[in-house]
Amino acid sequence: MELQANAALIIIDQQKGILHPRLGRRNNAQAEERMLELLGQWRRSARPVIHVQHLSRSEDSVFWPQQSGVEFQQRFAPQHGEWLIQKQVPDAFCATGLEAKLRDAQIGQLIIVGVATHNSVESTARTAGNLGFDAWVVEDACFTFDKADYFGKAHSAEEVHAMSLGNLHGEYATVVSTGLILKAGR
Repeated sequence: MELQANAALIIIDQQKGILHPRLGRRNNAQAEERMLELLGQWRRSARPVIHVQHLSRSEDSVFWPQQSGVEFQQRFAPQHGEWLIQKQVPDAFCATGLEAKLRDAQIGQLIIVGVATHNSVESTARTAGNLGFDAWVVEDACFTFDKADYFGKAHSAEEVHAMSLGNLHGEYATVVSTGLILKAGR
């Protein structure tokens, strides 16, 4: 893969609330370390970084604005010059102005990481692909949680993650590893 000089790193929902135990068992224990590796490379190369923050409309959400779970984890706090996109639904493009900002900045390549793979990551990557952006989802820099399907059958976070990536790869986005992105960005 070739990483464009202005490829944007989109970090989704790395807020304190995502660490809440009530969300259940998750996969990819090293996902945050991979995200931080990518963030470090993006900052060193002066490529655009976009932090997406979920401001839930539901009071029982870990991202409800009236409590600390909505705040960014300190290690993912936006720095001066980095973009902040605030959303109220999983898709970071929906009613946020993200598409217009990307087009204004002539950014066409998006590297997407964060949480949850099956929710905000997948919905954002689908829209990115549908809008014609060159979307890349970094599989080991995302994670999700155990989840039951529509029929009530339980699935592990690993299965949910894999199915979500399968939904995206080749149609809406290209799924890659952190190592591949780091190598391409040198």
